[in-house]
Amino acid sequence: MAHLHHDKKILNRVKRIQGQLNAVEKSLSSPESSCIEVLQQVAAVKGAVNGLMNQLIEQHLKEHVLKDADHVNDEEVQQFLALLQRYL
Repeated sequence: MAHLHHDKKILNRVKRIQGQLNAVEKSLSSPESSCIEVLQQVAAVKGAVNGLMNQLIEQHLKEHVLKDADHVNDEEVQQFLALLQRYL
């Protein structure tokens, strides 16, 4: 996946997730943090990781699966990606 090294959006997303995880760790270390706050932060991390997974799957499809295909139905590909986003 050498093409991913050049994708700044993916790297920025990973850095954002790292920041969110650091916030979770900080909340867990703080006696003032409530369970609800921690749960909300973890839910945000989960959503961010799911978004990253969707983006990586889309890149993989475009760069490896569909790149050399003779015929690609763009509408069908978009429907498939939307389906993945719903269920991942």
